[in-house]
Amino acid sequence: MDIKIINETVAFLRAKGFINAEIGIVLGTGLGQLVDHIAIEESIDYTEIPHFPVSTVESHSGKLLLGTLEGKKVLVMQGRFHLYEGYSLQEITFPIRILKALGITKLLVSNAAGAINLTYKKGEMMLIDDHINLQGGSPLAFKNVSDFGDRFTDMCAPYDATMNAMMLEVAKENNITLHKGVYVAVVGPQLETRAEYRYLKTIGADAVGMSTVPEIIVANHLRLPVIAVSVLTDECNPDDLKPVDIGEIIAIAGQAEPKMVTLFKGLIRK
Repeated sequence: MDIKIINETVAFLRAKGFINAEIGIVLGTGLGQLVDHIAIEESIDYTEIPHFPVSTVESHSGKLLLGTLEGKKVLVMQGRFHLYEGYSLQEITFPIRILKALGITKLLVSNAAGAINLTYKKGEMMLIDDHINLQGGSPLAFKNVSDFGDRFTDMCAPYDATMNAMMLEVAKENNITLHKGVYVAVVGPQLETRAEYRYLKTIGADAVGMSTVPEIIVANHLRLPVIAVSVLTDECNPDDLKPVDIGEIIAIAGQAEPKMVTLFKGLIRK
């Protein structure tokens, strides 16, 4: 990774007015409606940003937004990137480095996941308390990583405890079911087999998805406090496994969105 490339991207975005944001938000599946609550001041397509990846997933729109939400300046990624799109882990996390260089001091992330813990039901949400990386690599595995932070980044507590506690308070205040658990990241894009679901449960996962962990690792590398919430879109019961309908998954994420929006707005307010 070249620091010159990061500087070029940051200079371009600052010239476009992307300045003074305090909180960064990655809108994965399940948080798209948050945009309707933001007083947007600047908007730019990823295709126009130098060196930026471009989202290829239909449900991810691919824009960077600057605006105000609950009295705070927010910098919002409307759409994220995944290994299964053919990007490297460094490309996937490049935008997180850009958000930090633009001045954010906190990062909030959302995603869609399958429930491995069968006491969790689809349409509910899970606050990620810890994770397991099964993506076969690290976004920090490049030669000059020390130019950007400590090579051996500590991950004993990857999710910010203060923000996690606040998020649980918001859920309680609004009577929203918010589980707390372990997220496992796999490559995808294929869904898991029955044997793989059993394996993931055995190693301690409560939910499985194909994103988020690379961004969390880089946030920790940058010493950027981060929190992540999954909307649980399906129940992964290996003893009663049915073919997955991606349309249904997106629909369930859409139904859960108002609750996810309430959680994120409440946290930002606090």
